[in-house]
Amino acid sequence: MYPLIEIKTVPIEIEMKVTDAKLEYTRGTADLEISRANGGLSIRSRPIRLNLDTFEARNSVVPTTMRSVEQYAQKGQESAYEATAIYAQQGQMLLNAKIGQELVTQFAADAQARNIKTNVGLQFLPSVGPEISWTPAEMTIHYEMDKLNFDWRMNQPQFKFTPGDIEISVKQQPDVIIKYVGGPLYVPPSADPNYEPEEEN
Repeated sequence: MYPLIEIKTVPIEIEMKVTDAKLEYTRGTADLEISRANGGLSIRSRPIRLNLDTFEARNSVVPTTMRSVEQYAQKGQESAYEATAIYAQQGQMLLNAKIGQELVTQFAADAQARNIKTNVGLQFLPSVGPEISWTPAEMTIHYEMDKLNFDWRMNQPQFKFTPGDIEISVKQQPDVIIKYVGGPLYVPPSADPNYEPEEEN
């Protein structure tokens, strides 16, 4: 009779890596950089500036369309105010008139006097002078000497410490392998093609 089951065990496999601790030292250095900044002389001069604004003077001689409309509108408004005042004055005189008083002759005389005052026909052109403004002259002188720049760069000594390290890794897990190594079992035993009946004594 031979065994029907084969049992095999696989042991655990562990790998360990150890890194030693170390201390590194870096020596300090010093660098010097010298640069020169060039100075210079700069002179800036600005002459006198004269500004002439002749817009209003030209408008008084040959006005623009917009200015003409404004002037005519203003003259119409003034004439309306003046006519209203004249009619009010004449109405007041008519209310206070006495019998036999000739008001028509007085009205005509007043109108003639007003025309003489307003229609003289003398006008000075241009009626508005130009606007004159000026900016004074200016001179600026700037002088700067040369400069030397010293730049020191100091590197301090440095220490670098690397701590130790332990790394553990499992490369093979433990295992148990059970394997059936026997032949097939027949029920009843006579179904086995290689069945041999036992001889009776």
